Amino acid sequence: MATEAVILVVEDNEDNLRLVEYLLSAHGYAPLLARNGADAVRMAVEARPNLILLDIRMPGMDGYEVAAVIRHTPGLERTRIVAVTASAMVGDRERIAAAGFDGYIRKPIDPETFIRTIGRFIPVRSATRDYALGEA
Repeated sequence: MATEAVILVVEDNEDNLRLVEYLLSAHGYAPLLARNGADAVRMAVEARPNLILLDIRMPGMDGYEVAAVIRHTPGLERTRIVAVTASAMVGDRERIAAAGFDGYIRKPIDPETFIRTIGRFIPVRSATRDYALGEA
């Protein structure tokens, strides 16, 4: 079940970055990796990804700032952006939604939940029908 979907992964923690890269590659996605906000914006403009997985807490430009820039970049306004965060405090989900994110994934990453969530944002094409990963 492969897809040609390009997913930009923005993560400053090398272990998290490698885990996400592995999970996406293993499920047929094409991950692009950015380790900071400035690279993320540049890569989003160049690659026009189908989905952006964006860490919230990064040095320099945090995920909120990156999302704001992307949301105001011509041609990227409708790009799906999913926050990837360990923040699970009261109000975090609301702040993420208010900042223009389309969803969020909690850290630590659970591989099954992670792939199922990605599948909600990027349908996989089969020879006979379209369906989301994890659904039959």
